Amino acid sequence: MSEIIARLSDDAIALLQQLIQTPSFSREETGTADILEQFLTLHGIPVQRRSNNVWAVSKNWDATKPTLLLNSHHDTVKPGVAWTYPPFGATLEGDKLTGLGSNDAGASAVSLLAVFRYFYNQPTAFNLVCAITAEEEVSGANGVKSILPELGKIDLGIVGEPTGMNAAVAEKGLLVLDGVARGRTGHAARNEGDNALYKALDDINWLRAYQFPNVSEMLGPVKMTVTQISAGTQHNVVPDECRYVVDVRPTECYTNEEILEIIRANVQADITPRSTHLQSSGLPLGHPLVQKAVAMGKRTYGSPTLSDQALMRFPTLKMGPGDSARSHAPDEYILLSEIRAGIADYIELLTDFNF
Repeated sequence: MSEIIARLSDDAIALLQQLIQTPSFSREETGTADILEQFLTLHGIPVQRRSNNVWAVSKNWDATKPTLLLNSHHDTVKPGVAWTYPPFGATLEGDKLTGLGSNDAGASAVSLLAVFRYFYNQPTAFNLVCAITAEEEVSGANGVKSILPELGKIDLGIVGEPTGMNAAVAEKGLLVLDGVARGRTGHAARNEGDNALYKALDDINWLRAYQFPNVSEMLGPVKMTVTQISAGTQHNVVPDECRYVVDVRPTECYTNEEILEIIRANVQADITPRSTHLQSSGLPLGHPLVQKAVAMGKRTYGSPTLSDQALMRFPTLKMGPGDSARSHAPDEYILLSEIRAGIADYIELLTDFNF
């Protein structure tokens, strides 16, 4: 078996080098989607594709069995100016592979593909779907959300993101709110008008001080941060409108809709959510997959970063090779040894697994 895993790991590393060398900014992933499609076809696996999302299903599909989704993404952010290595160079120095998307989340994507290939022909207690998807970095409409209906009923998912192969059993969601406080203009030199900026400041003081009573064991409290504010047209006119933006990081203790209702009941501004679909997500500590990960020596924790988990309405575990601190950073890299160990760990996690 070790020889098989070694060969799968070699293929995964070669594939990752190809992916790094092919620009795949969010909504511009056609090149890497082509590479992924060709890779699966080359290895005799029928592939399906919608836009830049590529997926395949296990050979011995059985409708009576539960289905497990292996998912990661192949889009990247754009590189900053501080890079000292060529972002698309896939520079290999000993065990270290440097390049854009190597850590987030190319290593997870190629590792999950290797695991899918390993189990593709094997009898298992579950069906496998492996989907390497687009637009994760922008939570885009043409990413994994667009193909979930086509995948059918999914009972469990493993989302590949850099966690050091530890088990991120919970993840904060995201709720971005636009607030508009309204008043009435007047001359600043006289006691006239109704200052919308002051109303917004009252709101902001509440948003800054309020503590949601329910606190997540894994993720801590819901976090609210006012990140933008804009008001006024000139120095001597009381502003009749003040706009502000609130970044809210929900936990599993509240739905986004519940948080929105609480905020609206306590502020003066009109509050409009940009979206409510990026919910907090996770997996109970007693779930068999978590229990097996713990038995393997994996640490469980709550992740503050957002992933495609937020779009999935079924139980999910976030786990993958690499380190989240390298993501979106200059000279992003992955260690080849992390990929090899990650593939072996994924395979051990799923061998004889049942749920």
